[in-house]
Amino acid sequence: MKKVMIITGGTRGIGLATAKLFLENEYKVAILGSRKETVESATTKLSREFGKDNVIGLFPNLTSEKEMQAAFNEVKEKFGRIDALINNAGLSSSTPLEKYSEDEADKIIDLNIKAPFVCSKMALEFLKETKGCILNTSSMVSFNGQTSGCLYPTSKFAINGLTKSLARELAPFGIRVNAVAPGITKTDMVKNLPEQMINPLIERIPLGRIGEPEDIAKAFLFLASEKASFITGEILQVDGGMIS
Repeated sequence: MKKVMIITGGTRGIGLATAKLFLENEYKVAILGSRKETVESATTKLSREFGKDNVIGLFPNLTSEKEMQAAFNEVKEKFGRIDALINNAGLSSSTPLEKYSEDEADKIIDLNIKAPFVCSKMALEFLKETKGCILNTSSMVSFNGQTSGCLYPTSKFAINGLTKSLARELAPFGIRVNAVAPGITKTDMVKNLPEQMINPLIERIPLGRIGEPEDIAKAFLFLASEKASFITGEILQVDGGMIS
């Protein structure tokens, strides 16, 4: 039986590239997104390439235990098992401190912190059955912060803490928990950041280029594989050797 991976934020960028790579490596994949139309579009594209029996798309509220329980139940019913959860959905920010609205702050905290917590909690019973893994999307800014938009790196610091804590808590169940911390990567999220924030960062990448979504996807695939069977609680930096 093929292994099964669930990824949040799976309709574009790193999430979509990761879904595709796992499908190429004989996984069945469930992509979760925020909007019905984007989920259906991504699912249709992947189904044409990999077969409709290998892909499912859902759009639950990631912060709702009830909706996530239903989503995991649906994936289990369709595919028979769940082996990996990738908490990838996230919201970036470059808002100066004095201009943060309460609404923006709540959205970042809910999607970047509460959602991975809820999804991990609701996935636990399924991952116990397969001795599966949880993978989180962190960020290079979780180590050094950034010059504006303080809640984004704050949320990624939290993801690192969640990763390391769950790695210790869930190890007795045979569940590994790791994170990937991308550097500057060609995604829509990065495209929305101001050039004055991005360009100086690119100059500090020794490998001389920004990352591709596929670079991050390969790190997730490795951490989900048996090749990483003795790795847990790690934050894997995939950033071209970014100089802090």
